[in-house]
Amino acid sequence: MRKPLRLLLGSGILAAALLGAAVPAQATDTVVLGAGHVDVVDLAYEDGVLEIGVHDETVEPDVEREVDDVVFLVKKAAKIAVPDDPAFGFLGSPGKPVWVLPEIQNEDLLWPGIATEEIENGVFAADSVTLKFEKVTGAGRVAIFTENAVGAPNVLVNSGDGLPDALPLATGTHQHASWAFQKAGVHLIKVSATAELAATGQSVTSAPVVYKFVVQP
Repeated sequence: MRKPLRLLLGSGILAAALLGAAVPAQATDTVVLGAGHVDVVDLAYEDGVLEIGVHDETVEPDVEREVDDVVFLVKKAAKIAVPDDPAFGFLGSPGKPVWVLPEIQNEDLLWPGIATEEIENGVFAADSVTLKFEKVTGAGRVAIFTENAVGAPNVLVNSGDGLPDALPLATGTHQHASWAFQKAGVHLIKVSATAELAATGQSVTSAPVVYKFVVQP
């Protein structure tokens, strides 16, 4: 069962993350991840169920975690100015602050991946699964984007122009993108996944999950 936001706040977990303080020792069932490689979205299909989890590679050996058990920390070091380029208008006004977890790894920050590596080819039609970003609530807008060789953005998800947004993914793959947050504070991102079974044409849909990102001011 997902922990209500008020309980996380009451326990000091999110407050500590916002302030850059240590997570309270009693919050042993919740992990705050703020640096290193993490497949934030880790898709799997097991025993007829499409599932969304977290693959944490910040520890050795790496572990699988439930989405409900993780708070993702976007450190103040992620804060940059929105470029003076109309192509980046989805991030906000030029010069305004935006917090970006970059597509290319910065070892001081969280490096968020999206993985379908646990899903074998041939399971789903066209070897494809669709990740649906259903809702974003909290401090501000959220966008996910990649950049090409010359730095032009390709926007994958943008809560600023309305949701849901559908992100098609090839199975058996792993990818990175930049995750951008418009404001400091707490952002809750509701996500689900759907696919069509190759053998029967039946549609399968995961249970929705809610990611908790805390952006330091």
